[in-house]
Amino acid sequence: MIRDAALVAAKDLRLEWRSRVGIGQVLPFAVLCVLLFAFALDPDRNVLERATGGLFWMVVLFAAVLTVQRTFAVEGDDGVLDALRLSGLSPASIYLGKVAALLTQLVVLELVLAVAMAVLYDTTFRGWLLLGGIAALATLGIAGAGASYGVVGLRLGGAETLLPLLLLPLLAPVLIAATRGFDIAFGRAAGPGWPWAALLGIFAVVYLGLGAFLFRPLMEDA
Repeated sequence: MIRDAALVAAKDLRLEWRSRVGIGQVLPFAVLCVLLFAFALDPDRNVLERATGGLFWMVVLFAAVLTVQRTFAVEGDDGVLDALRLSGLSPASIYLGKVAALLTQLVVLELVLAVAMAVLYDTTFRGWLLLGGIAALATLGIAGAGASYGVVGLRLGGAETLLPLLLLPLLAPVLIAATRGFDIAFGRAAGPGWPWAALLGIFAVVYLGLGAFLFRPLMEDA
């Protein structure tokens, strides 16, 4: 399963690297959102500093929706899902490979956003261990849900409008927990941060488990 998932992930990442959509469209969109938030909230730097965690994860969610749309739109148009169905790979392996590819792209995006926020928002990152744990678990949950709902969008049609309506409400708990954890790590909220990381871990396990279990019928109906 790990080998098959690695093959699917490598295929998706090669496709992304050759198309340059992430570098040429998604990354500039995310950085532009960060820049616009900085202009909008610049008169009150205290508000901007307090909202850094929430703004970060909002931009990540928007960029994740664009990434998922792009990934599954290409496969739906070119018949790649049909080829994957005939390849002999297990649906769970295909799902995990897509999760790994989305996870890799989102990690790169988050690193770029962290640099942009450090420059534009004058953010000082501390609590690195907590920040890293929350970011890893939240990103894993986003990728797990995105890989499942990307296929649902293909099945229903109109993925450009349906996917955000389906995916964003599901990821609202991830947004809340990740934002709270980041606020505590930044020292802008009191209380322990690791319970929020544990909650994100539960969400990630649930999303991944359901996705691996349901990916076969979802892919067959897409």
